[in-house]
Amino acid sequence: MIRIFEDIVAWQKAKQLSVSVYACFDGCRDFGFKDQIQRATVSVMNNIAEGFERQTRKEFKQHLYIAKGSSAEVRSMLYLAMELGLIKSEVFEQIIAYNLETSRLISGLIKSIE
Repeated sequence: MIRIFEDIVAWQKAKQLSVSVYACFDGCRDFGFKDQIQRATVSVMNNIAEGFERQTRKEFKQHLYIAKGSSAEVRSMLYLAMELGLIKSEVFEQIIAYNLETSRLISGLIKSIE
């Protein structure tokens, strides 16, 4: 039984994703890129939390879709970061794996409340 948003596995994984992105881009000198990817990754976890706290299925589902969109934005930016040489391939692979797992969990959560 999920009683608080912190119990939601998708939120837990999204938090791990956020921590990984923040650590990865800590020294990035492209401040616009850094800001955008960090805001997008935080959006994933925050939309899961906010939607859950609104306590209606409709609003929770809507926020989960927003979280899923933000997850796609993060993934898209990771590809760009890789192409621009801002991150190494092993770091890219690790963060992409977190991202895909988070996205799958959000999809499962959406299906479970439909």
